Amino acid sequence: CFFLWKDSILKKVIYTEGQKDVIFQGPRWRMEPSDLILPINSPDQQATITCEAEGSPPPQYRWSLNGTLIDLGNDYRRHMSGGSLIISNLDKDQDTGVYQCTAFNTWGSILSRRASLQFAYLDNFKTQTVRSAVNVREGQGVVLLCGPPAHSGELTFAWIFNEYPHFVQQDSRRFISQETGSLYIAKVEPSDVGNYTCVVNNTVTKEKVLSSPTPLVLRSDGVMGEYEPKIEVHFTDSVPAAKESVVKLECFALGNPVPEISWRRTSGIPFPSKVKMKNSNAVLEIPNFQQEDSGTYECMAENRRGKNAARGRISFHAKPHWLQTMTDTVLSIEENLLWECKANGKPKPSYSWLKNGEQLMAEGRVQIENGALSIAVLNLSDSGMYQCVAENKHGIIYSGGQLMVLASPPSFSKRPLRALLKARSGSEVTLECKPQASPPAISLWKKGSEILQRSERITLLPNGTLKIANVTRRDAASYTCVAKNQFGTASTTGRLLVTEPTRITMRPTNMEIIVGESIVLPCQIACDPALDVSFSWAFNGQLIDFQRDSDHFERVGGSISGDLMIRNIQLNHGGKYVCVIDTDVESLSTSAILVVKGPPGPPDKVAVEEITDSTAQVSWTPGRDNGSPITGYIIQARTPFTVGWQAVDTVPEVVNGNMLTATVVALNAWVEYEFRVVARNTVGLGEPSPASAKTRTEDAIPDTAPTDVGGGGGTKSELVITWEPVPEELQNGEGFGYIIAFRPVGTVTWTRAVISTPGVARYVFRNDTIPPFSPFDVKVGAYNNRGEGPFSSIATVYSAEEVPGVAPKRVRTRSMSAVQIEVIWEALPAIPERVLGYEVMYWEDDTKPDTVGKVRISGNYTMVNITGLKANTVYYLCVAAFNTAGPGPQSAPINTTTKKPPPDRAPLNIQWTMIGSTLTMHWDPVVALDTESKVTGYLVMLRRHRYNDINTIFTNKTTVELSLSANDNYLIQIKAMSEGGEGVGSEPIHIHKLSDRLSLILK
Repeated sequence: CFFLWKDSILKKVIYTEGQKDVIFQGPRWRMEPSDLILPINSPDQQATITCEAEGSPPPQYRWSLNGTLIDLGNDYRRHMSGGSLIISNLDKDQDTGVYQCTAFNTWGSILSRRASLQFAYLDNFKTQTVRSAVNVREGQGVVLLCGPPAHSGELTFAWIFNEYPHFVQQDSRRFISQETGSLYIAKVEPSDVGNYTCVVNNTVTKEKVLSSPTPLVLRSDGVMGEYEPKIEVHFTDSVPAAKESVVKLECFALGNPVPEISWRRTSGIPFPSKVKMKNSNAVLEIPNFQQEDSGTYECMAENRRGKNAARGRISFHAKPHWLQTMTDTVLSIEENLLWECKANGKPKPSYSWLKNGEQLMAEGRVQIENGALSIAVLNLSDSGMYQCVAENKHGIIYSGGQLMVLASPPSFSKRPLRALLKARSGSEVTLECKPQASPPAISLWKKGSEILQRSERITLLPNGTLKIANVTRRDAASYTCVAKNQFGTASTTGRLLVTEPTRITMRPTNMEIIVGESIVLPCQIACDPALDVSFSWAFNGQLIDFQRDSDHFERVGGSISGDLMIRNIQLNHGGKYVCVIDTDVESLSTSAILVVKGPPGPPDKVAVEEITDSTAQVSWTPGRDNGSPITGYIIQARTPFTVGWQAVDTVPEVVNGNMLTATVVALNAWVEYEFRVVARNTVGLGEPSPASAKTRTEDAIPDTAPTDVGGGGGTKSELVITWEPVPEELQNGEGFGYIIAFRPVGTVTWTRAVISTPGVARYVFRNDTIPPFSPFDVKVGAYNNRGEGPFSSIATVYSAEEVPGVAPKRVRTRSMSAVQIEVIWEALPAIPERVLGYEVMYWEDDTKPDTVGKVRISGNYTMVNITGLKANTVYYLCVAAFNTAGPGPQSAPINTTTKKPPPDRAPLNIQWTMIGSTLTMHWDPVVALDTESKVTGYLVMLRRHRYNDINTIFTNKTTVELSLSANDNYLIQIKAMSEGGEGVGSEPIHIHKLSDRLSLILK
């Protein structure tokens, strides 16, 4: 029994013999030969022409050269690797030609496309002697012939002038034809005199040969006069061009003056952008040549003496390419085959057909017409591999397919009747009888042992299908289909079970729900127990994927319940829900509409209709109400001076849901505003609208006065006034500034000053008549281009006072350590000027370099410690009193020297013993160097862990006894003490509490 199924790539055939399945496959090309052009580099060079096919059993191969089968058994230079042909010791005469590969197995043979093998070479020039001189007059045109030697493969040309590497440079006067290799000079000049050598390059072999030099000699009989152009290089009258190729047309003329070259199409159609002009227009290049590029092209050479033209037609040609190909086909014996293939090309291709690699002729049952092949009344011998061949003079292409002709008795092994078929009472039942048979079988039906006949309810279709209308329980029985053809008979049987209709007992109902809530939509049934039941849900026509959408949807219930739970409902969950109940015999559905209510959607098209210095009329369009009517709107505003969006006051104060405009009030003048609108309903506030366009309020007189007015200080005869600047958003317009008004306390007339810089917060009035430290009434106002605004409240500000007029006396110093000096002075007696404190200045030498330091203390103190000084260094110090006007005169400088530094070494060899709660410690003394302060004693520091406090004990010995608590841990460190201060501390010593040590001993 043969049968066939379709694979996504290939047709595969199975021959069934008992329990064994064997897969067969006709050959298909995986890789076909390609044209090769090779240089001959060495005697042992080899070439590989690729050929690879797939099939089952694996294909075998044979090769032909120029249509003659290659006898590989008797050819020592040629052998195959897989299907590829490998040729060793290449021979140009024996191996040049057209190769074709044939792949074959038990199912048939196919031919590959043809591939040519050519050899590239470049011979030397025949003679190496100097060529005859070319004599020309100045101004005359000349052609120097190259005459390339015998060759195969594409050539390129260049010319050497006199000696390498001086190559002739092409321009409007000189041109090298890549068709002939000749050098053309439109108008000879004296600088052209010399020897010219033609250089020929083979682009395949990379070989290069040089001709003998050709001398160019200038004649002495005068200069050539002007003459009209003479075209020496031009394309032929007919130029064939292949599709998608690069077409190059050459055109060059001799003449005096040097001619100019131009191009055009005689049809008047302009050149597309892809067309390029090269070498001073001597070369016209058309890349990616297409049908529309064909036509007549004209080259025009012109100078002031005249013009000349050359024309030629470029004709388009294309090798065949497939429009319709054949496909693998399986037919039964005695059926008819029709295959069609269609190809395009120019000229129009002709068709032929191959069977198993051999030419197929039209005769008897086989008919061939153009690209159509028909075979009538197929028999088994017609099976095989077929190829359609399309060919024109520019190429040949192949399309292949396999024909399987099958002859077999009926079989239901792949499509038997279902053993049990269920049907709902009252429905129509369809039983298909589709045996595999070649040729197709004739069938009949039996109910039990009774042969079925057509009736009012029973229909027997020509294809073997049985239909029973309005089925009842009496139709329940076993049904058998019997199929027969000339090769045999087969049958298949199935039992029909008639069930009661399924009923929906609980349906979902239309509902309204709020966003975020959860519901269950019921879907429950009553059904025949013999049925298998499944539930599914669709939302707005799309099946719900419970795995993908598990965040919101879940099916709950048992075998007869398909309830749908929807959790955390969102607005996009509103719509139509359909419960679908599928059983073995029918499909039912029930639906409900779910309305989801949520906060309103964002309003749109927010715009400012009118605007003043403090109000703006804002309008908008409503957004979606999302199932609940909009009850009101909130307008929000944003400026460059606010943090985010803020609700604003409106008129009316409450904007109801029917309003689409409102007036925003209490805005600042001359500020750029954006507005947006938020809608609300009974569910809540919705998303805000997009922002309106930025709009600036009108300007107005300032309505905010500066705050925090004060001042004081400065230098003699100054009144310093300060204030907090008015923020930019309260300046109300351009041209903003401040008006400062002041007067002595107790007087009436105000003195005014104007500052036009908005960011300034200080004004200094200077006048030698101002008494020191006298009170003034001060107020500050604001103004802009619209006028003056309000003034601040009046503040009292004192004028600058004079510095103290007396220097402190009886200044004394004392070096306290290597880094600290104590300075003491006598307080100043009562003087006219105020004294707010004292200032001590110090420096390292009496020239007062950049090492000056300063310490200032407020109040009536007469002593200060200066720290952070250098050790063993002379410092100069002086003291001055100060007030808000600055420091007064300084005392006479005095000097003192800081102590030598303390030793930079810690006590070493520390030993300790513990008897009871008494700790005895010993250590080696620390000896100071000459550059260090003498050791005066030692500082023992104890830190208790429990209280985290530090106790210090001073001793002038190198031993100490300490009484320690038994219930605490200690950290002890020892430092040397000297006049220069504390030395370096020893490594910390850890003493654990006595109770821990006793417990350790007991253990």
